[in-house]
Amino acid sequence: MAGANGAAEAAADRESGAARGRLIGVGLGPGDPSLMTVRAVEAIAEADVVAYHSARHGRSIARSIAARHLRPEHIEEALVYPVTTETTDHPGGYRGALEEFYAEASARLATHLDAGRTVAVLAEGDPLFYGSYMHMHKRLAHRYPTEVVPGVTSVSAAAARLGTPLAEAEEVLTILPGTLPEEELTARLAATDAAVVMKLGRTFPKVRRAFERAGRLDEAHYVERATMEGERTGELAAADAGSVPYFSVAVLPSRVAPLTAPRPGPGSGRQPESERQPEPGQQGQGQGQGQGPQPEPGQHEPDAHAAAHGTDGTHGGRGRHGAECSGGTGATSGARGEVAVVGTGPAGPLWLTPETRGVLAAADDLVGYTTYLDRVPGRPGQRRHGSDNRVESERAEFALELARRGRRVAVVSGGDPGVFAMATAVLEAACAEEFTDVPVRVLPGVTAANAAAARAGAPLGHDYATISLSDRLKPWEVIADRLRAAASADLVLALYNPGSRSRTWQVGKARELLLEHRAPDTPVVLARDVGGTGESVRTIRLAELDPDEVDMRTLLIVGSSRTRAVRRGTGGETVWTPRRYPDEPEARPGQDAATGPDASAGPEPARKA
Repeated sequence: MAGANGAAEAAADRESGAARGRLIGVGLGPGDPSLMTVRAVEAIAEADVVAYHSARHGRSIARSIAARHLRPEHIEEALVYPVTTETTDHPGGYRGALEEFYAEASARLATHLDAGRTVAVLAEGDPLFYGSYMHMHKRLAHRYPTEVVPGVTSVSAAAARLGTPLAEAEEVLTILPGTLPEEELTARLAATDAAVVMKLGRTFPKVRRAFERAGRLDEAHYVERATMEGERTGELAAADAGSVPYFSVAVLPSRVAPLTAPRPGPGSGRQPESERQPEPGQQGQGQGQGQGPQPEPGQHEPDAHAAAHGTDGTHGGRGRHGAECSGGTGATSGARGEVAVVGTGPAGPLWLTPETRGVLAAADDLVGYTTYLDRVPGRPGQRRHGSDNRVESERAEFALELARRGRRVAVVSGGDPGVFAMATAVLEAACAEEFTDVPVRVLPGVTAANAAAARAGAPLGHDYATISLSDRLKPWEVIADRLRAAASADLVLALYNPGSRSRTWQVGKARELLLEHRAPDTPVVLARDVGGTGESVRTIRLAELDPDEVDMRTLLIVGSSRTRAVRRGTGGETVWTPRRYPDEPEARPGQDAATGPDASAGPEPARKA
């Protein structure tokens, strides 16, 4: 509606042939008048009218910044907000009160513009960055010649006052308003490299909680009134919530910058990296004291050598079972490390959860199967310890040993770490006496079954079973019994690890077992490399399942007797499993079709006709 009104007003202006003035949005910078740009000063000098916003008390920060450049002949327009908090008795509520104010304020400025005057609207910081000027711009810029003069933002000012880089190289900088819901703030703070949270004041308590929940509070800084009188800086955790003003920001600075800074030269009092002593209890190359016996001559040593070397080629003393530990750089005496077991999803960064993204960025060390580590963007100073997929126990112990030395370690799995992945191995190792005090947490990821099901439709819409066909850790007889049990129960089956170069017969045998219970035309989803460059998802029938088309990157979903594969107009088949069986009564409106009446209450009493 506003757009239509604006177009009509613009047409009326053209028809009247009235001389129109110019609108200038003037960015004044963060508060110090000396940080105004040359063009900002020129724009004020050119203006006939100078407008600025203020609260109801009438004092305008924007006017105070530009005061030395105002002339007696300037016409001043004070645009006084009717409300500054969300408390109002306006019939349209807070939003309605503001919309009415913006309409009235823009009409006042339009009167000057229609008279041919140049109107400069002053804005703290930058006019188009969370500024009040934007609301005038949206209503007037399409009707009058308009210029926007950029200004130094409070974000830049805060970083300058802290004396620390905000973002370097490939780091992602996120700007957040403190008015966001706490859950949203937490997720975004966990996922980003660097951040600035604006609009504090009364939002500060929840912003602080969000930093703490995201595990970033120790990194965060606080800047109040940057470049203004009364400026304060410090650690966010130490800020007094009762005294935080609106004109303050929370800053998560670059993680990379401190790691890429030149090392102090001679005489700095700091030991060069190569000359630092090992942490207490850490030995140099070779067996460390109290870390278990070395293998006897000729005894097989687990293949953890690859897991012990970071991409920078560094390595340190050996931990239990021969796993080498890089415990030097970054681990401080008495520091409390942790192990976070994370899942990267089935493919690249689009599948990462915000929580996992944040943990990966914050980790000192990444430990995992090389293929999965390659999915994680690197950052300077972070060590990677890649290995093959046959040394899970050694990899877990290695990660725990690093954490025991004070390192923040992320153990990287594909998919979900709790589904046929590293979470079990880490937790099993963590229950050993020497690791019981090491904090371990598991972060969920998108598992292959859910990713494949989403691509195909909704084949897991009812009860289903997840079974691995790999007989590396359990005998085939156990797998066969579970296949028969799940098939006889008419469960949809998600089959992981169906085959590899060394295992080619299990798929054929599984097909034979399933055909004892399922019809030959049962839909089967073959999903390979979901989310990757070689993604292939297609639907066949159980009798057509060919073992030669299956490898370790393939996941199979075998439908139940109720699963449907329907060809729609969009091409291809959509696979879905109904949420009810045919002998189940139709769900009444408002009743959950998955559960029906509360099962704990027993059968629903008969209703009278």
